[in-house]
Amino acid sequence: MQKKFKEHINTHFPFLKDKNLLVAVSGGLDSIVLAHLLNSIKIATISLAHCNFKLRGKDSDLDEEFVKTFAEKNGNSIFTISFETSKEALKQKTSTQIVARTLRYQWFQKLLTTNNLDYILTAHHADDNLETFLINLTRGSGLEGFTGIPAINGNIIRTLLPFSRTEILNFAKTHKINWREDTSNASTKYVRNKIRHKIIPVLKEINPSVLTTFANSINHLKEVEEIVHDKIADIAKAAVSKENENLKIDIQKIKELGNSKAYLYQLLKEYHFTQWHDVYDLLNAQSGKQVFSKTHRLLKDRKYLLLSKIENKPTTETIAIKAKQTVITQPLNLSFQEVKEIRAHDKQTIYVDKDLLKYPLFLRKKQIGDYIYPLGLQGKKKLSKYFKDEKFSLIDKENTWLLCNADNAIIWAIGHRQDRRFMVKTSTKSYLKITKL
Repeated sequence: MQKKFKEHINTHFPFLKDKNLLVAVSGGLDSIVLAHLLNSIKIATISLAHCNFKLRGKDSDLDEEFVKTFAEKNGNSIFTISFETSKEALKQKTSTQIVARTLRYQWFQKLLTTNNLDYILTAHHADDNLETFLINLTRGSGLEGFTGIPAINGNIIRTLLPFSRTEILNFAKTHKINWREDTSNASTKYVRNKIRHKIIPVLKEINPSVLTTFANSINHLKEVEEIVHDKIADIAKAAVSKENENLKIDIQKIKELGNSKAYLYQLLKEYHFTQWHDVYDLLNAQSGKQVFSKTHRLLKDRKYLLLSKIENKPTTETIAIKAKQTVITQPLNLSFQEVKEIRAHDKQTIYVDKDLLKYPLFLRKKQIGDYIYPLGLQGKKKLSKYFKDEKFSLIDKENTWLLCNADNAIIWAIGHRQDRRFMVKTSTKSYLKITKL
């Protein structure tokens, strides 16, 4: 196995040579064998990282001591940390497994940054890959969930994926490598263990070469996934545009596709939506209908679906601007400059008669009953009517800040339209240039 492992590294991971590698080591069979193999082939500098999750009492502490002894024996630097995993899981109201994984990888990334290390190596192998596939199958995953554990995921590298648990075990026994056995691995309390002990043995009984045939299937699925990615990229060019930080999806162009739901899923899957039936229903919903994920909002707005990131900042705040202020930076950047003449301007700049201003000025969002006297248009308009006439989306309306006089009169719908009541005239003596930076 050592020869096969070295050839695998040279063929698929040549970039690891002479790097500083951080190997995640629990003390169990898989990670100890990975550390042993990497030490044996001597292609890089190896450091070990061990997390004590304090989940198994004294056994957790013995695991830590075992890994420290292994590191000392093999001349490896070692980093250790302890987590109160159970308490953190209760605090976050989630499973200990999810919390442990999050804490683990956050710490690994911190170690890379603070210790000039290049990559994190974990000991996932072929059996882990099959288990993950079956878990995703039971959860109804999309195509990306059926392409296995990635061998390279950013700076996280899995070099043991082609090797089975049996190969790893036989190697350890042949070379008399000791490891720590986690007794919880024998329990079928967890989904992964249940699949490992009850389902995979049956699959191997039906097909002794199931790991090989599964690996072939994974390769085929990855090829299909690449084709899908190329197709989705073409669809995105035709149907998706970007406005500021928001995405705008052309509903009609999506509907014209043979399987609009599948394309919509592929376009939006990275934004953490779970209520996919509600997402699909937006294609035919009335304007104003919305669906939320933990991080994003999807809004039906006439001919488009508008995707925006959920902001946690309150939108009802009012910011006062004093007479002597020349710059503000929150909630947006504005500059105030006295000038002697008007030069060419755009939607990001207005000129006003300073003598008409009453301080403090205010920045705020729209309110019921707001009116604006749009520069370049006749009469006055309800701000809501102006937004409608200008075809503002709900997101545009929510994101538009208003610069107002002390008496609440609108001076500028910032970035859109100035109110003509404050415009510069021939009789104006003092000019104020206001710019959105």
